[in-house]
Amino acid sequence: MFKCRFCNSTDQDLIISLGNVPLANSFLTEIQLSKPEKKYPLDLVFCHNCNLVQITETVDPDILFSEYVYFSSFSDALLVQSKDMVDRVIADRELDDRSNVLEIGSNDGYLLKYYKQIGIPVLGVDPAKNVTEIAEKEHGIPTISEYFDTDLARSIESEYSCMDVIHANNVLAHVAGINDFVIGVSILLKPDGVCIVEVPYIKDLIDKCEFDTIYHEHLFYFSLSSLRNIFSKHSLFIQDVEHIQAQGGSLRIFVGYNDVESKSVIELLNYEKSMGLGGFNYYHSFGEKVKSLRQEITGLIQNLKDKGNRISAYGASAKSTIFLNYFGIGKNLLDYIVDISTIKQGLFTPGTHLPIYNPSILRKDRPDYLLLLAWNLADEILEQQSKYRDNGGKFIIPIPEFQIV
Repeated sequence: MFKCRFCNSTDQDLIISLGNVPLANSFLTEIQLSKPEKKYPLDLVFCHNCNLVQITETVDPDILFSEYVYFSSFSDALLVQSKDMVDRVIADRELDDRSNVLEIGSNDGYLLKYYKQIGIPVLGVDPAKNVTEIAEKEHGIPTISEYFDTDLARSIESEYSCMDVIHANNVLAHVAGINDFVIGVSILLKPDGVCIVEVPYIKDLIDKCEFDTIYHEHLFYFSLSSLRNIFSKHSLFIQDVEHIQAQGGSLRIFVGYNDVESKSVIELLNYEKSMGLGGFNYYHSFGEKVKSLRQEITGLIQNLKDKGNRISAYGASAKSTIFLNYFGIGKNLLDYIVDISTIKQGLFTPGTHLPIYNPSILRKDRPDYLLLLAWNLADEILEQQSKYRDNGGKFIIPIPEFQIV
């Protein structure tokens, strides 16, 4: 029987089952297409004891993260957001060359490089050796290629000292041992330091039907109240919160030792309580909403296909794997998928086996429609593909608001 990873309770209710699907980032080479493809159950549940939403399957993290295909620096919008955040933190915390900054899940150095450029000592932690090599070689970011836990935290404390600032962007949801992770943060954070954490927001996922953000790398789906429970258990407190647009809607929380909640924290906690996020009733109709969206989208694409339109997709993201497999959209409806990531070009999508090409193919091939699967980057992609649109091409944006542009 499944036990909550945070509180060990077995009292859960199923929110939605997406069936057995391949791992979201398990893109295939041509040789691998003929081999059996591993699939895993993807069931989302609500814990009645601690109100935490999570999936039930825990995949070996070495399978998920030892070689990673997502490089943060491929997103121009993310780089701008990261630079703005670094500038803000430096000013607010009055950081200088005597300060220490750590990022957990530092990827290819996309954020820490902005600290390093002005002489602030930095350290990254990320288990994916292929991306940490990029961080070290291209940006000079010292990076420990391991999983973050209490043992590593004690080792960092001994070798490097404690931290003025700890960043953890879109990593907390990946960690099965969530209590051990937070204890590690408490070991490394200075008494007056701040840990800045970004996580996708469960309310946005439910309200906007963002089912494709549910995949095996994301074990947890947080509300502010559930985050508060997790950190306060280990004597850390959410001092401030921001609701931001990243990843289809995220929370950015500022965590420290001082138990003083800002007005924003109090207001959002009260709002969540009034909306019922602490009870199962808020989540129980989500599955039916997703089924309705599947019928609407597949019906539209099939109708366009029947009329002789050529349709491809944009964005070989983790989201695309879940979307295409659960909706049953593959070579039957789409010709191929394009993605700006050179790491993914030449590979094939998990489960649906669509070839992945460079977006430059659109200039010659000119499909009539592109299904935008990286919808969280819609503004950035629509701007990049303005010529495609000027030539009559149209984007189908399925989430968070179904539209054709």
